[in-house]
Amino acid sequence: MVRRIAWQLTGSEFESLLLQFQLLQKVHGPKSLERMHLRHPAFVRFLGGNPYPRVTVTYRPSQREAEWAYGPFASRAAGEHYAEEMLKLFLLRRCTFDLNPDPSYPGCVYSEMKMCLAPCYKGCSDERYAEEAAAVESFLSTRGDSQLVPLRTQRDQASANLEFESAAPLHAQVQRVEAVRALAPEIVRPLSRLRAVLLQASAHPDEVAVFLFENGELRGPAAFSTLGMRIQNERSGSTSLFAQPMAIEPVPEEQGSGDSDQGSQRHAPRDHGTEGAEGTSTKIPRTLLETRLEAALAELSATGAPPSATIRQGHLALLKRWYYRTEARREGEIFFPDAEDRWPIRAILRGVGRVAAKAIVPPAC
Repeated sequence: MVRRIAWQLTGSEFESLLLQFQLLQKVHGPKSLERMHLRHPAFVRFLGGNPYPRVTVTYRPSQREAEWAYGPFASRAAGEHYAEEMLKLFLLRRCTFDLNPDPSYPGCVYSEMKMCLAPCYKGCSDERYAEEAAAVESFLSTRGDSQLVPLRTQRDQASANLEFESAAPLHAQVQRVEAVRALAPEIVRPLSRLRAVLLQASAHPDEVAVFLFENGELRGPAAFSTLGMRIQNERSGSTSLFAQPMAIEPVPEEQGSGDSDQGSQRHAPRDHGTEGAEGTSTKIPRTLLETRLEAALAELSATGAPPSATIRQGHLALLKRWYYRTEARREGEIFFPDAEDRWPIRAILRGVGRVAAKAIVPPAC
């Protein structure tokens, strides 16, 4: 017999799955991933602790080496394909056994093809191999920018100097690096620096649910109120997002008698964020909304106890499952910090408008 039913209102499938995992984790612990059929995400792991570093693909990167685990990828096959194509740009070893360099060692096919520095038989010095390993690590951590930026600079400089014979091979190298870079989606980054803001529809009107992934844990939802925001109407072709605030400070009309042009200006509506002749200013809608969003993110960023391995793996799996859905099935939006580790507040606010606009669209008949 059913004696009691407990329920909680959610606004999206993502929020429902996260709530389901949290409830199952309290009862079943590590088995909660199996009960929800969550697959561990794949990561490309740089074995920097090895005397002769190499690259491998793993499902469970250790937290101790989270700085050298790059992902998540959609599958192990996607991670292996990215690692293989990336290694074609470098001369890092591909063998998986621990090396004990011996000049009598015959080497392998990669050393014969000049695709490896061959540290197995002292084909290079330890310092040279360390330089190559550092270049690979930099490529992984920057998603190819460590190679693209100098190559593009050299190519553009050669083109500007009309040295087209030198620019052609540089352009070919740029294309190769860009092709490898395209295999790593935007979410692929070092696990220790994987941060994201997710926007989902809320169960409550005039709100958008904000989630934060940080330190291997999904936090939220935090309610972001859309009151005072004009939701973008895609059919009108307008790109305006911010509406007049609900309470506007009164702006006194300019005093004095003037010509007709000045009189017409006195009664014309004033743009928000501008100051009058007497220094009186109105509230700025953009600033109000940015402050509101920053408060929601600060609420989610509150430090607490580090998550357990089960929670970390489960939340990573939920994030990976949602992110790698097709565009037609993936509801909501995701944003990552910029190169200076700052949140793109204005871009997130535009995403809030898009999510809210979809939530108020009536269902098709």
